Amino acid sequence: MRLEPGTPAPDFSLLDQDGNTVTLDGLRGRKVVLYFYPAAMTPGCTTQACDFRDSIASLLGAGYTVVGVSRDTPEKLREFRDRDELPFELLSDPDHAVHTAYGVWGEKMNYGKVIEGVIRSTFVLDEQGVITHAQYNVKATGHVARLRKTLGVDA
Repeated sequence: MRLEPGTPAPDFSLLDQDGNTVTLDGLRGRKVVLYFYPAAMTPGCTTQACDFRDSIASLLGAGYTVVGVSRDTPEKLREFRDRDELPFELLSDPDHAVHTAYGVWGEKMNYGKVIEGVIRSTFVLDEQGVITHAQYNVKATGHVARLRKTLGVDA
């Protein structure tokens, strides 16, 4: 089931790259860019994460907090963050329960085959945790620039 703008974001409680618990409730009061990606340190996911890294000043300046979510372990997320100098939190959802709640776990095409997995997606939440933008099946390359344009955030 896909989420639509205007609906409350599903709550979550996940470990970050340092083993700390991060909750949606703890992010209230901030605008949040919550993005789901298939796997740390893969080419597409690295491109996307580095695009967020390179745009972090403009996103923070516009009041947005960026948070990435994958099925990777906190240890792998820490390695990813450190390797690519990512200045935002990465959250671990190993059983993909939060992925499922956001509608980003399901069937997708991969090299011409239908498989079950992570559907690369991004959600923008307002300060009360309500979804203002829901973007499913985004491409890793160019996604952050398109998102900034949608949000009216200059580079």
